[in-house]
Amino acid sequence: MSAASAASAVSVQFRAAYDAVLAEWPAPVTSREVPTPHGLTRINSCGPLGAAPLVLLPGGGATSTVWGAVVAAGAGRTHRVHAVDLVGEPGLSVPAGGRAIRTPEELAGWLDAVLDGLGAPGPVTLAGHSYGAWIAAHYATRHPRRLARLVLLDPTQVFAGLRPGYVLRALPMLARPTPARIRSFLRWETGGADLDPAWLRLRDETARFPTVRPVTGPRPGPAGLDRFPLHILFAEQARCHDSARAAATARAALPGARVEMLPGVSHHALPLLAAEAIARSLAA
Repeated sequence: MSAASAASAVSVQFRAAYDAVLAEWPAPVTSREVPTPHGLTRINSCGPLGAAPLVLLPGGGATSTVWGAVVAAGAGRTHRVHAVDLVGEPGLSVPAGGRAIRTPEELAGWLDAVLDGLGAPGPVTLAGHSYGAWIAAHYATRHPRRLARLVLLDPTQVFAGLRPGYVLRALPMLARPTPARIRSFLRWETGGADLDPAWLRLRDETARFPTVRPVTGPRPGPAGLDRFPLHILFAEQARCHDSARAAATARAALPGARVEMLPGVSHHALPLLAAEAIARSLAA
């Protein structure tokens, strides 16, 4: 997707919905666009200026605004939070024309440029949810010296593959997204959980974005993930994978990691409804 098409994809309705969710954050937010070889990356930051840096990567389609509940639960008091809109995904990041990210190596290079642009002194805590956790794990295996801690929130395609039934249920939404299809899928995956209405309206508006194939590739191997404190949280009611099996695989591969199961929450609801548990893990 070119920069022009990305810019045009950000409709007035999307921007209004995005700003409405960001306005719910409990602390003043500073927003900026960091230049990278793959385009401008939108980052929403809050929290004490002198606090340890915390970089948050959302799941696919969720945008950086999904972290508001985690900020409110305490992350914005213990860290300087930097929430990132993924390039090529719905949000306010603007991909560079002809420079689409196509490989895990390029994703790691993009994230490295983001960290450079933040100018954070010393290593950072990096956390990601779902697809964002997959990106974070790939980055950690390539640039471990830049990380103080790594937190993976119900990571997909890291310790377990996707269930075929989940993929089949998601296909109509992914192939031709509409607000109705997005809402139907989220109701199914979350078991009808009570999600933030403003965030749901923003998810509706993501249907206006051009469909972009996400970067895929091999699972990040455990080598390199044991060089710093690692905390992995799984959603007990996730439909995307078998969480118990994924947690067992993580414990066996990384015996030094802290692996935790969060009861009563699904994969897509995790950042919204398990914010207190996530904030505790980030502050630990």
